[in-house]
Amino acid sequence: MTAQDSLLPRLLQLASPMLPVGAYSYSQGLEWAIEDGQVHDRASAEGWIGDVLRHGLARFEAPLWWRLYHAWARADFTAVAEDNALFVACRETAELRAESLQMGTSLRRLLLDIVELDAAARACLCDLDPIGFPSAYTLAAHTWAIPAPAALQAYLWGWLENQVSVLMKAVPLGQTDGQRLLLRLGATLPAVVDAAAQAEALSNFLPGLAIASCRHETQYSRLFRS
Repeated sequence: MTAQDSLLPRLLQLASPMLPVGAYSYSQGLEWAIEDGQVHDRASAEGWIGDVLRHGLARFEAPLWWRLYHAWARADFTAVAEDNALFVACRETAELRAESLQMGTSLRRLLLDIVELDAAARACLCDLDPIGFPSAYTLAAHTWAIPAPAALQAYLWGWLENQVSVLMKAVPLGQTDGQRLLLRLGATLPAVVDAAAQAEALSNFLPGLAIASCRHETQYSRLFRS
């Protein structure tokens, strides 16, 4: 077994839906898009999720994730704090902000319980208040020596898998169509990682997603918390 093979279980652990951070309870505005009729079948779902991935995660969350990972790697805790604060400040709505903070707090609690952290990194992790989900995730990936490209792809895969899970519950979308979506959109993740690694500027302009999230706050009947 190679050193890379020995990291695979840790990578799968981070990407697993069993990671106890509550990701399954959020839709990130997708539930409202379904209620509004904008997402109603596999084609419209692919359009919505693909746009959020290309124009949102690829231009903001993924590049910021990349910066956080490397800030932890070089023990630049000032940069960690600054990028964490930037991510939290750029959550467009109350629901999106609450989602990231709840997941970040849950993952921090888990890391403090199960991972042997460097003392300085542990202190920085505890001082992040509030803490965004990417900040805790990148520390876990770095501590377990998972290479940044693989860890970021796992992070994006977790987001994508959760979005497809929302579709299967709320449209509802069949399992076969769900797997087709994962195949098609999953194939774009390496390009998103490459773009994140080379990004020189951040852009978080997704007005449609922000509107969907705002509308979800007052949606009469809903399954998800965002």
